[in-house]
Amino acid sequence: MRMFKRYLPKLIAKHVSRIFNGRIYIDGRGGYHFEKGILLVPVKAQQHHYDTVNEVNLEIKRLREVY
Repeated sequence: MRMFKRYLPKLIAKHVSRIFNGRIYIDGRGGYHFEKGILLVPVKAQQHHYDTVNEVNLEIKRLREVY
């Protein structure tokens, strides 16, 4: 499990796309699970969870377009 002290979508996207499967925790945003290089929405999600997942997954798509 990787813990991020700040919410930096690009850094989180790089981690998720490279590690591929696992868990992360973002201070102030909560814990997340990711599979196949995509961040997943938690079971009991609130609006900020959806916003975080959408933003990080968008950054992952941008990273994949570059390569």
